[in-house]
Amino acid sequence: MTAPLLGRRALIAGGTGLMLAGCDRVAQHPVARTILFKGEEMHRGLQRALFDRGALAPEFRPDQMSPRFRTNGTRDPGTAGYAALRAGRFADWRLAIDGLVARPLSLSLSDLGTFPQRAQITRHDCVEGWSAIGKWQGPRLGDVLKAAGLRDTARYIVFRCADLYGGMPYYESIDLIDAFHPQTILAWAMNDRFLDVGHGAPLRLRVERQLGYKHAKYLMQVTAVSSLAAVGKGRGGFWEDNVDYDWWAGI
Repeated sequence: MTAPLLGRRALIAGGTGLMLAGCDRVAQHPVARTILFKGEEMHRGLQRALFDRGALAPEFRPDQMSPRFRTNGTRDPGTAGYAALRAGRFADWRLAIDGLVARPLSLSLSDLGTFPQRAQITRHDCVEGWSAIGKWQGPRLGDVLKAAGLRDTARYIVFRCADLYGGMPYYESIDLIDAFHPQTILAWAMNDRFLDVGHGAPLRLRVERQLGYKHAKYLMQVTAVSSLAAVGKGRGGFWEDNVDYDWWAGI
């Protein structure tokens, strides 16, 4: 991770002796955590005012792709259900599109292939302190939501996954600005091959303007909601709820 990306946390963390080395380390520092993440609603408002949410993330040439692209988060969900899907090469896997939509959908990988596809070579910046450049391909999330008929009352999109944390599916969320950003895709391919298990097979979110923990892997369900109040503990994502990470992890 480059210095500017780390700066939001490191500036205060340095004064408290906090070294950002992993996705749960900050949980051990309640004072720093309180300072860093106080006023979440104010933060959401400020980022909308200060950042061009429609700006594109940098894209790179094929020769700039990283020779090694590490995995972030879960490396294998390890559940019986996921193992069965994997054994069948995900032929029986379906992505549910539900919530505040006019036409709930159940999409196979073949169905997702019928949407216009976008390929992009972008940099993944992980909160653990590393970056890598890779190529991703899949339909734009916005196109899939349009096919489902997003209702006017929808404000956020919630993602639920096959990997479990504390016995519950991993979850994340983004707002409609990021959901309809042209670089926000449902990626089924990485570096011109189907996703492998470590990188989120069969489908993962790529929301290129945010840090890696927002890029939910092993997608199973995409739900449109009007509020995040009923999602987890109310902050919209697993790490946000349990380790006080920022809900908007913009870069």
